[in-house]
Amino acid sequence: MASDIEIARAASMKPIQEIGARLNIPDESLLPYGRTKAKISGDYIASLNGRDSGKLILVTAINPTPAGEGKTTTTVGLGDGLNKIGKNAMICLREPSLGPCFGMKGGAAGGGYAQVVPMEDINLHFTGDFHAITSAHNLLSALIENHIYWGNELGIDQRRVVWRRVLDMNDRALREIVCSLGGVANGFPREGGFDITVASEIMAILCLSTDLDDLQRRLGDIIVAYRRDRTAITARELEADGAMTVLLKEAMQPNLVQTLENNPAFIHGGPFANIAHGCNSVVATQTALKLADYVVTEAGFGADLGAEKFFDIKCRKAGLHPDAVVIVATVKALKMNGGVAKEDLGSENVEAVKKGCANLGRHIENVKQFGVPAVVAINHFTADTEAEIQAIKAYCAEYGVDAILATHWANGSAGTEELATRVAELAESGAAQFAPLYDDNLSLFEKIETVAKRIYRADEVLADKSVRDQLKRWEEDGFGNLPVCMAKTQYSFTTDPQRRGAPTGHSLPVREVRLSAGAGFIVVICGEIMTMPGLPRVPSANHIKLDDKGQIEGLF
Repeated sequence: MASDIEIARAASMKPIQEIGARLNIPDESLLPYGRTKAKISGDYIASLNGRDSGKLILVTAINPTPAGEGKTTTTVGLGDGLNKIGKNAMICLREPSLGPCFGMKGGAAGGGYAQVVPMEDINLHFTGDFHAITSAHNLLSALIENHIYWGNELGIDQRRVVWRRVLDMNDRALREIVCSLGGVANGFPREGGFDITVASEIMAILCLSTDLDDLQRRLGDIIVAYRRDRTAITARELEADGAMTVLLKEAMQPNLVQTLENNPAFIHGGPFANIAHGCNSVVATQTALKLADYVVTEAGFGADLGAEKFFDIKCRKAGLHPDAVVIVATVKALKMNGGVAKEDLGSENVEAVKKGCANLGRHIENVKQFGVPAVVAINHFTADTEAEIQAIKAYCAEYGVDAILATHWANGSAGTEELATRVAELAESGAAQFAPLYDDNLSLFEKIETVAKRIYRADEVLADKSVRDQLKRWEEDGFGNLPVCMAKTQYSFTTDPQRRGAPTGHSLPVREVRLSAGAGFIVVICGEIMTMPGLPRVPSANHIKLDDKGQIEGLF
């Protein structure tokens, strides 16, 4: 079978105006980026207010393993499958980050015959949204330094500047830096650092804002530093919010592309799920719900991170009510959760599958806590055996959940017809009784404990007095009603990435908490989690190049 990039390059793409016409979007409301990409105008989006909304379907997964789960591929395949069975459906995805693309994970445009295209553009610079977010973020950094240089009228305590810089690349050397070296003309030296762009609060803000006015309000609320008396200083006090909004004006508009089967897709925003909230933009999702009868979206990594934040942050803040959940699992990944080494995954091992299903079962239980009906999609690989597949189906039946084999990677929409039919039945059944996991009025520490105990099955939360005192201060300052955004490893329910399966009897150590006042949540950093990833020993960048015809090789 051809590689992902060969399949994408051979795609028969339609002009983006035809894709827009499928959604009844007039040409004048499309802002084309070439022939196959376009943004949707804000005025048109505003005109959709008052329309009925379609059904919202979330695609999530078990904890990721090196064997791969294929959540994005399944999202694309399910969207194509719903259209194939006669439904008016579209998909909503996050934009890929350059860091993982050139690092270890690769791109995020699906795979095989379940992809969004143009794949190369989507995985690289796309429509420039990430560059705009990076520029807006670093403009604020420059304005902070400039304010201090020219007299520091606001009384910024240079020891308490909490706004770091960002770069959309994995670069461990920038995690901790010293800036403003070189003499008086360069300012006052201090420690600083970089995060990856997808961890920027501005990324989260863009993805949670409903329009430009809301965007500017949230940008103004960003806390950038503190005075010596511990009072906060915001971006609004630096008069930065207006210029930042200008830089983000076009980035705020959703990007319209298409699948290999010419079905519409919004790809917009891209916060990481292990260090941010892991969902595409609210404006893209809400717009899609006005344009289609079914909207399929995804949340990053496993359901313990992505789905929990989708429910407790995105749905809570945007007033969304999901109708069904698809939990993606693979035979290979379940065998790894059952203790099989990666090099041994090609051999049949039904007992390991059964053992690894404990991880899947935990995610099924967790999704049910939110009151949304679920189905399991078994993302098919050629080495899977019938006995292994049946073991998964039998296990899921014990939870009252269907497990359906999906072959979209090899067969496109023809491989997801059964899954699409079942998802449509669940979405239309009215069974969803969605509710977030915790109430707004719980204390911040109680919210952390609720997620730790009910989702991760931790026995306790470990936090120093300084962390607990900081949470109490934020409550006193009026931030106690915010949700918590848990930042931890994606590979385990614990903070130890090596503990697969469904571990119990563990504690959740909270290392640090950060207030994202503009985004509207508290970031809770658990264990050893990096907000600026590093590259692996052999990064994907080593194999990406142009061939003799000027075409990209090695991108996946």
